[in-house]
Amino acid sequence: MTEENTSAASVTAEIELIPADYFAPLDLTQVFPRPAPLEVDIGCGDGAFLVALAERFPERNFLGLEKLAGRVRRACKKASRLALPNIRILRIESAYAIQYLLPVASVDVVHLLFPDPWPKKKHRRRRIVSADFLTLVYGLLVPDGRFRIATDQKNYFAAVRELILPAAFVEMTPAMETLPLTTFERHFLAEGAPIYRLELQKVS
Repeated sequence: MTEENTSAASVTAEIELIPADYFAPLDLTQVFPRPAPLEVDIGCGDGAFLVALAERFPERNFLGLEKLAGRVRRACKKASRLALPNIRILRIESAYAIQYLLPVASVDVVHLLFPDPWPKKKHRRRRIVSADFLTLVYGLLVPDGRFRIATDQKNYFAAVRELILPAAFVEMTPAMETLPLTTFERHFLAEGAPIYRLELQKVS
């Protein structure tokens, strides 16, 4: 292996987060080189959105959660090419990470972009957004933290809104900053599909 390839592999290894203990909350001071507001991308896929976000906002830290190994590898390669110090990718089931690995009140922004809509009625129990899931996200966020959701499925969007408790979240006007596009979003926009967005702020 050449010196260049060795260096790239080292950076990629640093970007993929492998916890020493999967049964204890992460020590975020050990995960990132410096403390900063943290944003979490649930189901980060190939990392296109997360890497672009980390490059655009070097003053923030970013953690991607993704269960598929191939997507994790692609996300890590994207981040390693840019040598971004403020991004980590964790290969894991997102719901488990939120419930057991991420400390309470540790995240400023949670992104859930284009989750699997499971459109068939018999499969809807597999959708990630549920009342219990929203409770976990609420606990994860810092006071006034934000939860951003996007989907191309109108019915799923309506179902999510019905689950929101006013005592937990208030619907906000989406932030003015222009966010990068995910790979799925590029496909949907190219096909002319409408995009439904929801930005929630934690009620503290």
